[in-house]
Amino acid sequence: MSYGMELELSAEAKDKRLNRMIAITVVVLSVFAGLCNIKDGNIVQGMQAAQSASVDRWNEYQATKTKQHLAQGERLQIATLAAPGKADAALAGLGKDIARYKAEVPALAADAKAQSDLYDALNVHDDQFDAGDAAISTAISVAAVAALLESFWLLALGWAFGAFGLFMGLNGFLGGSFHPDVLSKLLG
Repeated sequence: MSYGMELELSAEAKDKRLNRMIAITVVVLSVFAGLCNIKDGNIVQGMQAAQSASVDRWNEYQATKTKQHLAQGERLQIATLAAPGKADAALAGLGKDIARYKAEVPALAADAKAQSDLYDALNVHDDQFDAGDAAISTAISVAAVAALLESFWLLALGWAFGAFGLFMGLNGFLGGSFHPDVLSKLLG
């Protein structure tokens, strides 16, 4: 009878060990996911600001180009219809305006492009955090099933998902260049 009891105690010890590993896995992954979520929220705010600034700059660019075009048309109309010497002041003023618009346009386009590029760069890190979050959520779910089924190999599968999630989250935190293109295209 003592042999059966010893076998039962050994099985209980094995179950406790597995449950401890699952608990530690869930805690580590949950804490890391929480930190990633905070950072990702800040990145999304930066993306929104960059997108808004880009749209504003492109609108300003278009408005400046429109003002330039209208001033050029007005100058041509005045030059064509006005008596010689009577429209010189108006033509000079329009010439100054046109020159100013021409000077403003390249800077506005460059700033709008820079904001768009910033958005794209931040989006890479947002995708990294999203992929990390998905992998960590999957890892925690698999670990829960491993606890129910008392299965070490399922826990090992959860660790594989968790490792990928940690890798993606660290890429997001450290500005890594790894981008899960396939996942982003599939889910995006």
